[in-house]
Amino acid sequence: MKFLTEYRNLEATQQVIRQIEKAITRPWKIMEICGGQTHSLVRNGLLELLPEEVQMIHGPGCPVCVTPMQLIDQAVELMEKGVILCSFGDMVRVPGSTISLLEAKARGGELRILYSPLEAVRIARENPGREVVFFAVGFETTAPANALSVLQAEKEGLSNYSLLVSHVLVPPAMEGILDDPFCAIDAFLGAGHVCAIMGYREYHPIAAKYQIPIVVTGFEPLDLVQGIHRAVVQLEKGEYRVENQYARAVSEAGNLQAQKVIHQVFEIADRQWRGIGTIPRSGYALREAYRPFDASHKFGLAEETNTESGECMAGDILKGLKKPHQCPHFGKKCTPRTPMGAPMVSSEGACAAYYHFAPNP
Repeated sequence: MKFLTEYRNLEATQQVIRQIEKAITRPWKIMEICGGQTHSLVRNGLLELLPEEVQMIHGPGCPVCVTPMQLIDQAVELMEKGVILCSFGDMVRVPGSTISLLEAKARGGELRILYSPLEAVRIARENPGREVVFFAVGFETTAPANALSVLQAEKEGLSNYSLLVSHVLVPPAMEGILDDPFCAIDAFLGAGHVCAIMGYREYHPIAAKYQIPIVVTGFEPLDLVQGIHRAVVQLEKGEYRVENQYARAVSEAGNLQAQKVIHQVFEIADRQWRGIGTIPRSGYALREAYRPFDASHKFGLAEETNTESGECMAGDILKGLKKPHQCPHFGKKCTPRTPMGAPMVSSEGACAAYYHFAPNP
């Protein structure tokens, strides 16, 4: 399979690791933004293969993990109102302030697990007497499909379809991390899937402002070690620019048609991140013209902010300040069956990655 097996080649991966070992002269901390990259690093044992001078810091690039608790509560509220709630499967066990979507379903709410928001449009079409809401969670990667679902519902005149929006954006999150006084990150691996949609023009000002290398990177083992090698080479030379390791899927401009659809339906807005707080202009909200498709507005959902349990370290983990195994509840009180926080639930969460794949610390 082209672009898959060759990027999982052990010999090629080890060769690049040897190049990293030759290039590196001092410790460097590199944050991979995307949770998919985190899982690949842990699942493929790359954290053990990399030289000890390379410390990988796991970033907040898991959309499920950063969806605020209040939106889980709003989704539960919709189910209690008799709405057909549609969602991707990775959201259903994320804990809210009281219960998860799955628990709300067990109490009689209607929850449909889908693979596409256009399936939710079909459900709205087939159930004209019911309100249908799609839980629109994700980074820029999923925004085009969610925007298209709104346009399709508008085209069909489906007034019973709406979105509960929880879209977050990568560049403002990177700046928020770098502005943290406790931040000690030396370089970023950019999220390849996000850049496939948005390109990487927005990263040039970040690299220049904070004097930090950013390497857009894929998700296979060879992708990741190549991205790390490029970052290390820049750091050792005192350089800071944006590079694109994932050229087979990413261009500097990105997917212009997808961006056009996003900007037609959504506008930039402040967004709350679970465990982190509000980051200005870090998310999408529906434009005024599409307000009838905004579930929060349509149903007058409560906007109170609920506080996370003080026992859960998810916020520090998402900001890269702690590793999952540094939590006293990791693998004990907090497991995938009994999660205390979203990073233990999500298929891209750092805690789940360490639980399933990491050797005992």
